[in-house]
Amino acid sequence: MHKSNHLNWLDNLRTTTIFLVVIYHVGGVYEAAGLWGWFWIVDDPNTLTWVGILGIMFDIMVMPTMFFISGYLTPYSVSSKTGLEFLKGKSKRLLVPWFLAVFTLIPTYKVIFLYSRGLPQENWLTYFHITNLNSQNWLWFLPVLFLFNLLYLGFTRANLKFSKVSVKAAISGIFVLGFLASLGLGSWLGFRSWTLTPILDFENERLVLYFFMFLFGALCFEKGVFSKEARSNKWYIIMSSIAWIPVTAHIFMRILPFFYPEGFDITLAYRVGWWLSFYLSLFVLLYTMIETFRIYFDKPGRIWGELNKNSYGVYIIHVIIIGIFGTLLMQFDISAWIKYSALVVLTYVVSNLLVSLRCRYFVRHQ
Repeated sequence: MHKSNHLNWLDNLRTTTIFLVVIYHVGGVYEAAGLWGWFWIVDDPNTLTWVGILGIMFDIMVMPTMFFISGYLTPYSVSSKTGLEFLKGKSKRLLVPWFLAVFTLIPTYKVIFLYSRGLPQENWLTYFHITNLNSQNWLWFLPVLFLFNLLYLGFTRANLKFSKVSVKAAISGIFVLGFLASLGLGSWLGFRSWTLTPILDFENERLVLYFFMFLFGALCFEKGVFSKEARSNKWYIIMSSIAWIPVTAHIFMRILPFFYPEGFDITLAYRVGWWLSFYLSLFVLLYTMIETFRIYFDKPGRIWGELNKNSYGVYIIHVIIIGIFGTLLMQFDISAWIKYSALVVLTYVVSNLLVSLRCRYFVRHQ
C-alpha cells in the first residue's frame, strides 16, 4: 500500500470533470430536443442543437470518472483510519452537506423553477423531496458515494483482496458484467429508469457500473497502477485517434428515436446497440482522459490549487447558480450561443468565488 494517494494530475482531472458537469448542466437550459425542459431548473426558449450532442459525450464519462477518482482515493483513507474514524469522516464530508443541501438547495431549486416559468409558488411542503417524493437532482451523487464507501469498508473488514484481480481482468469484468447489468435492468425496469427514495436516487441501469468504476479506482490504487511516471505511448495515440468511432456510434443511437416522430420502438437490438456503444465509448474516453492528464497536466499551480480546493463545493452549489443567472439571461434578447457561453463562465466563476469566500471565512473563524 502506498504511503500517499496525492497525485497532481488526479486532482486536476477531478476539477476538470466537475467543470464538465457544469457545462453539461448549463446545456440543459438551452437543450433543443425538449428532454430537459419539463424538469430542469430553467428552460430558456432560445435553444442550441449542438449542446445536446455535447451533453451526450459528457453523459457518457463524467459520473463514471467521478466514481473512479473517488474509488482511487478510498483505500488510503480506509487503511489510515479506524472503521469508525473513516465513517465519521465520510459522514462529515458527504452526508452532512447532502442533508443541508436537500433541505435548502432543493427547495430553492423549485422556487427558481416556478419563477423562471412565470408560475405561482406552491404549498411549502411540496418544496422538499421527502414530503413530495421527487428527484434529489444533482445531489444524488453524495449518498450513493457514501454507500459505496460503506460497502468498500465492509469488503476490507471481510478481508476481500481486490489486489488479486488483474487490471485486465477487472476491465473485462466491468465491460461484460456492467453491460449485462445495464441491459438486463433496462429491459426489466424500463429504459433509462430511475429509483427515487428519500435517501437514495439512482439510475437503475447505471448503478452497478458506477460501483464497478468505484472499485476499479480502488484496485488501481492498490496495485500502484499510476506509481510510474506517465509517458506518451502508442496506445494513447491509438485510443485518442479512434475515440470518435464509438462516441459517434453512441450519439447516433441516442438521436435515432428523433427521426421517428410517430414513435420509436425500443427493441432489444436497440438496447444492445445503445449499451454496447456506451461502454466502448466510456472506456476509450476514460483511458484518454486519464493519460492526457498524466502526461500533460501533472503539475501543481496556484490556480489549479484554488480550483482543486473549491471543486467539491462548486459541485454542490452550481445548479442553483445556473438557475439564478439562467433566469436573468432569459430577459435579454440575444443569441442562445452568447447566453450559453455567458452562463458557463458566470456559473463557474461565481461558484468558485462563493466557495473561496466561505472557505476563507471558515478558516478565519476557527
